Amino acid sequence: MLRTRATIAVGKAARAAARLRGGGSALPGLVVERLDPGFLTRMLADLPGGVVVLSGTNGKTTTTKMLVAVLRAHGRRVFTNPTGSNFTRGVISSMLGVVPASGRLDADTAVLELDEAHALRFADAVPPTHALLLNVARDQLDRFAEIDATAALLRRLAEQVRTAVVLNHDDSFVARIRPSIPAGVQVRWFGIDPALVDGLPSLYEADVRDDAGVEPEPLSSGDAMLRPRLPDAFTVSFGDGVDLGPVTLAQPGLAAMINATAAVAMARVLVGDRFDIRKTEQALRELEPAFGRGEVIDADGAPLELVLVKNPAAFTVALGTYGHRPVATMVAINDNDADGEDVSWLYDVSFASLRAGGVALTSGQRAYDMALRLQYDDVPVTAVEPDLEAGLDRFLEELPGRPRRIFCTYTAMMELRRLLQTRYGLANFGE
Repeated sequence: MLRTRATIAVGKAARAAARLRGGGSALPGLVVERLDPGFLTRMLADLPGGVVVLSGTNGKTTTTKMLVAVLRAHGRRVFTNPTGSNFTRGVISSMLGVVPASGRLDADTAVLELDEAHALRFADAVPPTHALLLNVARDQLDRFAEIDATAALLRRLAEQVRTAVVLNHDDSFVARIRPSIPAGVQVRWFGIDPALVDGLPSLYEADVRDDAGVEPEPLSSGDAMLRPRLPDAFTVSFGDGVDLGPVTLAQPGLAAMINATAAVAMARVLVGDRFDIRKTEQALRELEPAFGRGEVIDADGAPLELVLVKNPAAFTVALGTYGHRPVATMVAINDNDADGEDVSWLYDVSFASLRAGGVALTSGQRAYDMALRLQYDDVPVTAVEPDLEAGLDRFLEELPGRPRRIFCTYTAMMELRRLLQTRYGLANFGE
């Protein structure tokens, strides 16, 4: 206990210093990892409600926020990593913000978003009781290599879960994990009503090989079946007399509905017989989008949307959800390590939906690459400004009073959000 208290004191000091200097959310966790490698294990070892890991390529931050909101609506005390810093050191940094000097975490359950690779490192230290596996898509190819490598990481994570796993029925790479889940571990599914799938845009990369694996079992009683009522509302049926909705989310689009369905599926596994439909619906309706995930900011009296796009699937879904609306558009593309240094994925996205309105500005480290990519799809670009701060200033000041949208990769989104936070007095990340 003395060691834990000493570690917390050092970590909190590092966190305070990082915040004063405007540093990253993971730095204090890195300090603690180096100082006390067993810290995370000790802090999360005995939570009565277990440790829930969410992983997959897209939707982790949004789904985590939804699941936490639903559990808290049911009276659960939940520890989570709300900033989206999804490495183990990010989890520790989040913990340092809430754990008292006494060293006892005030939580029943931990709900943690984890990067696909770092989820395995986390599981080595803290075996998860539950896992929610969302999807697999090409992302950061310089880091993860091919899509099969990412799928293998999720499979290895599922093999370490002790109590229950919730899988995406409609993602073939996730569905084929089912045979690898240990005997005695409960398996639940979430997915879209098969009768409606043909009329909806595809959100997943299909695995069409003959040896792709066993076909997933049909959704059955207790599984969460999404019935979208586009454009905004949806219902979820569990097939056993429990039906949720219709619900309208603050964040629009089919992807958000799927994330909500995944969150609800895991919440019911965790809460069991105490699962309350009305509390769940209210929690989802009142939830604001996670920062940068369709978040709407009041920028000098006009709405400004921040939309995270980090791979072909995410950008395609974002354009389908937001791209048809008549607003001024900026695209900010970085190629830092957290974004993926290989931006060739931009050529797997169709930008035809932006032709009519054009793009007012491209920015970020790959601003010129983005402008060139748009040129191939006959999308007019008014200006190019690689410096994000200068680009944001120009975007805001040259188009006063107009609704605006910024599509941005992860580190571009983080920097833009900090600039907007300073300019408009927004809440800090995770608050």
